[in-house]
Amino acid sequence: MKTIRIAGVPEHFNLPWHLCIENGEFNEVDIDLQWTDVPEGTGKMCQMLRDNETDIAIILTEGILKDITNGNPSRIVQIYVQSPLLWGIHVGANSVYQKTADLKEKKAAISRIGSGSQLMTIVNAKNEGWDTENLPFEIVNTIDGAVAALTEGKADYFMWERFMTKPLVDNGTFRHLGDCPTPWPSFVIAVREEVLEKDQHVIDQILDIINTTTSEFKDIPSIDRTLANRFNQKTEDIQEWLRLTRWSQKRPDKKTFEKIQNQLFDLKIIDTKAAYESVIK
Repeated sequence: MKTIRIAGVPEHFNLPWHLCIENGEFNEVDIDLQWTDVPEGTGKMCQMLRDNETDIAIILTEGILKDITNGNPSRIVQIYVQSPLLWGIHVGANSVYQKTADLKEKKAAISRIGSGSQLMTIVNAKNEGWDTENLPFEIVNTIDGAVAALTEGKADYFMWERFMTKPLVDNGTFRHLGDCPTPWPSFVIAVREEVLEKDQHVIDQILDIINTTTSEFKDIPSIDRTLANRFNQKTEDIQEWLRLTRWSQKRPDKKTFEKIQNQLFDLKIIDTKAAYESVIK
């Protein structure tokens, strides 16, 4: 039995992995796939890949691409979710801010430096025509940290995946001011280079299994109710999320990679461009 460690956010996008693990599909091919939930998100998972704390990460495209260009010894092996991630822009329930334009020069809560929440705050600022050079940030680690920061006035707004944040809007903790979709596919599968060198065939088996599940995922009976129950969501919100979400079973081609990289470079999220072969396996 080959042990492979995998990390991802505890969100509905990753339910296909949990179903495959629970159904014993990896065990059937002698793979012990050990899942770790990482509520801190992409910045934390980049560090885990660097520190040999995980072998695979289901991770935001912009975050891992930036970190690989900064020396993370990992490669992107596949796009996992093709559709954009819909980032909700949120303020505390009692905030004086009523629209996204009110947040100019205000402090954003982010999970950590290099996280999707930080990078998408930059994307949103660019979209709004704000100065992106000196955006103020408050590091909060997790969504619970963001709740505390916005409630206590340590930060003014917080960007996080819209549907996962919806229960906090419904219960009156946050107010939702708008959305900012990623201009690229949202999640990719990244693997440490050392693992690819030693166990490429194992990674290929893992990808075959997850790709079969994601290609059939929306057809699973009552999958909307399963998702709603597991992730404390309203069924109608999950149904909307399922309509918007498209999984992928392919690695990014060179044209797609260069388009994403050029966008990140133009946003000054990355300082240098990398060769396709140095990022994509």
